[in-house]
Amino acid sequence: MNESGPLSDYRVLELGSTAAGPFCARLLADFGAQVIKIEAREGDPIRQLGETVHGKSLYGASICRNKLIASFNFRREEARNLIKALIPKFDIVVENFRPGTLEKWGLGYEDLRAIKPDLIMTRISGYGQTGPYKDRPGYGVIGEAKSGLRHMMGDPDRPPSRVAIPLTDYITAVYAAFGTVMAVLAREKSGVGQYVDASLVESAFSFMEAYVPAYEKTGKMGMRTGSRLPDCAPNNLYPTRDGSYIHITALADQVFKRLAVAMGQPALGTDPRFIDQRVRFQNVDEIDRIIADWSSAHDVDELEALLEQGEVPASRVYTMADIFKDPQYRARDMLVPTPDDDLGTVTLAGIVPKLSATPGRLRWSGHRTGQDTRAFLSETAGLSDTEIDRLAAEDIVFCDPKSEALRPARARG
Repeated sequence: MNESGPLSDYRVLELGSTAAGPFCARLLADFGAQVIKIEAREGDPIRQLGETVHGKSLYGASICRNKLIASFNFRREEARNLIKALIPKFDIVVENFRPGTLEKWGLGYEDLRAIKPDLIMTRISGYGQTGPYKDRPGYGVIGEAKSGLRHMMGDPDRPPSRVAIPLTDYITAVYAAFGTVMAVLAREKSGVGQYVDASLVESAFSFMEAYVPAYEKTGKMGMRTGSRLPDCAPNNLYPTRDGSYIHITALADQVFKRLAVAMGQPALGTDPRFIDQRVRFQNVDEIDRIIADWSSAHDVDELEALLEQGEVPASRVYTMADIFKDPQYRARDMLVPTPDDDLGTVTLAGIVPKLSATPGRLRWSGHRTGQDTRAFLSETAGLSDTEIDRLAAEDIVFCDPKSEALRPARARG
């Protein structure tokens, strides 16, 4: 088994912020890539989201995991020149600035490719690097709205809803990481680098694929259906006696027959109103009513046991408390106590996907802003402590004070 990960031979420079860029680089880092994240002195804005403990961002502890963190002031030309000087040391750059921003700083793809011709640059933006909207600012939720995905979220009699996570940022980051690995594979064959162009709007839109030919051929646009899935029955949330809900999915005909047996109503499996998937959806209100009447007479624990025994896909709607108690998550290493320099350990979400021969690994949680600036400049740029002290004094780079205080006195001069 390869303990270092399948991407351990690749060095990644992360110039991203907030969610999509950092999550893309986090995925690469989870599988062994040596990721250096460059932040401004004030830190990535994502550190201000979510919960903190003793001043430590728990979101940052996760999305910055397995990375080294250096802090540069890109408003200063010397900082930008430092980055350019270091580009030959890297295989991949991940960035999610608005198109044109890096070009203004002399750090665009063409600028960096002139320094390292086989460089791979993964570029994440709202609308992509081309097209009439490319210069518009973009956030994940705007991409969600622009893609049509937001139109499909929520109940049909209410305004579109949203999930309480940056969903489109994560979708785009997965595509961007996928594109990065494809570009790496292509470079292995050709020796040629390229840039990967991942758009928030297009990534979210790709999840709308079923509605594209449907609209073109029928004019139907699709609509929110609440907890139901369109054209699919039964596939819904049902109330329970103890005030909870259980989601039951029995769209396949054989699974529906198993559900009918588990409900103690086997005749439903041969009822002409429910005999196959097509007619079940035509009678979706009726079958949902029948199942809801049955589920309302049982507590959620009892329902899960009955449906598991009957081999019917079903689950209560988990909270994080449910996840922490669930043995499957522990068995699959999806709740991983991870070393943290400030908290001792912190539990982080595990690696996805699982690779049998070259798995990913959680090595450390997210470091503080500027925690690794000095080590990065010393080891990668070959700068002396005196040179790094000057850069820090002139606000070209930032070194984390806590890390500086822990340096041996001799190293501090």
